[in-house]
Amino acid sequence: MRKLFILSVLITLIFGSCKKDPVQPDLTPAMGRDSLYYIMNDWYYWYDKMPTVQKEDYADPFKLMDAMRYKVLDRWSFVADYDEFMAEMAGTFVGHGFRVGLDFAGNARIAQIYNASPLYGEGVRRGWIIKKINNTLLAPILIAGDGAAYSALIKPATAGIINLFEFQKPDGSLEVFSSTKSTFTLNTVILSEVLQLKNGRAGHLVFDQFITPSAGELATAFALFKENNVTDLILDLRYNSGGYLNIAQTLASYIAGDGKAGQVFAKLSYNNKRQAANSTYLFKTTASSLSLSRLVVITTRSTASASEAVMNSLKPFMSVISIGDTTNGKPTGMNGWEIGKKYYMWPVTFKMVNSQNSGDYFEGISPAKLAGDDIAHDFNDVNEACLKEAIYYLENGSFTAKGSAEFVRYPQFSDKPAWMQKPMALEK
Repeated sequence: MRKLFILSVLITLIFGSCKKDPVQPDLTPAMGRDSLYYIMNDWYYWYDKMPTVQKEDYADPFKLMDAMRYKVLDRWSFVADYDEFMAEMAGTFVGHGFRVGLDFAGNARIAQIYNASPLYGEGVRRGWIIKKINNTLLAPILIAGDGAAYSALIKPATAGIINLFEFQKPDGSLEVFSSTKSTFTLNTVILSEVLQLKNGRAGHLVFDQFITPSAGELATAFALFKENNVTDLILDLRYNSGGYLNIAQTLASYIAGDGKAGQVFAKLSYNNKRQAANSTYLFKTTASSLSLSRLVVITTRSTASASEAVMNSLKPFMSVISIGDTTNGKPTGMNGWEIGKKYYMWPVTFKMVNSQNSGDYFEGISPAKLAGDDIAHDFNDVNEACLKEAIYYLENGSFTAKGSAEFVRYPQFSDKPAWMQKPMALEK
């Protein structure tokens, strides 16, 4: 209700009002820009540290947002097209539906692929080598970290665009597919399975993002874990850049168990103009809670915001051990403003801490064990570097002796829109 009330005040201020038959004009980029200027000065968490700008110098809210952000700490505030945002957060996706990266040997490989991707239906999985796209070698582009060249090669996120892929399959054979970008609903639970370990059963959940369809998918996954009496969980958040905070609250509640219901999941604090908005999210009761005493999380630099909030919120109640790379470092969240159903504006508006008031992880959450993202192996392959280390820890209570000096971070690209790859903890 707070968001809707503030929006109504804003529209009145900008467009004026009348007592009878009000007519709202078509929203222009300048009107959107003026809306953002008002929001940033009133709600932005670092409003008192923003650069001084003349809003009239910027043609639209996208350009103004970039100018107003407090760039010392804020890498995340964004403005999105309203229709695109609503579609993406509902799980609607346009493209080929995969993520590509470099493996340890310099090959371009599929790092992740959604079930409804056109290529998934052809059998393509994580670990497949992409030799060429449209007869152009892909690995040199990734080695150079040339995002612009990759975007030009893969073409815009428009349904109907056709690209030609040459793959090297796991058996070493080559296969060429012509794939048409299409509109489909993505799955946020990439994998849920039960692993039989030496000392019991562990759930293994690869979770991609916190959006509307996630609630049902998580319910199914944790029902599987509950039915199989798992006593540990490996939570793979390596590509999860966040999403809705209430979904993060639900995931953490499944893990913490009903005994923690009513205790603090996260405390949200706003700027000194908006202290009345401060609020607290509590752990909830769920149908399939696990009540774990420890949690192993797989992380990368793409693990962010709502994902980090899950890790931080559980630390006061259990041992949280992370494996992989240091996380993104976003202990903040956003509120959203719909402006004329043309723009959706998400500035950073609050900071999050856990029940012990801990939450200053702007440098990221460091892993207990460094391990590379081993995209040569699929998520369910026990030889995948991070999963292998997680299993070893759960079975032995320690990590392998292999040193961390070999750790290297390799570039990856996704065909998600740029704003969708931003770390997000969104309060509805």
